[in-house]
Amino acid sequence: MEYSLNIVLIEPEIPQNTGNIARTCAATGARLHLVGPMGFRITDKQVKRAGLDYWDKLDISYYTSTDEFFEKNKDGEFYYFTTKGEITHSDMQYKNNAYLVFGKETKGLPEELLKNNHDKCVRLPMRGIIRSLNLSNAVCVGTYEVLRQWNYPALSQKGKLTKYEWPTQNSN
Repeated sequence: MEYSLNIVLIEPEIPQNTGNIARTCAATGARLHLVGPMGFRITDKQVKRAGLDYWDKLDISYYTSTDEFFEKNKDGEFYYFTTKGEITHSDMQYKNNAYLVFGKETKGLPEELLKNNHDKCVRLPMRGIIRSLNLSNAVCVGTYEVLRQWNYPALSQKGKLTKYEWPTQNSN
């Protein structure tokens, strides 16, 4: 089975976060959806610097509004990451064609969207004294939880040493 994972940023504001998220998408094969208006241009050097070597490896789509995004992606399985959610991200069962939706850094996702999708709102647990995690960190945690549940499809799970071989299981 071929899996499809999509990362959606609604009105991202900080270029370095988007660059880091682009790198995560390139590393995992997730498709990146950028929904405007954005607080920067993709040509900004901060975005490119964070993901410089990876832009040619991205599957990326751009939208001018949230309405346009949802109109063009009607068949997706949407999961809304929010500090206001009641379901822990690791308790949600993510279906194929998953769209992990994240809001802007300063405000998150609109509460009306969350209210209308309360059964698909997920939260990353954290101490109550912290408002939220950095957006690029939250995206990475969510992305790898979905991939873990799917058994890391099409991802390399073993690394290699440069100068040495790993010892075999039977060696002392």
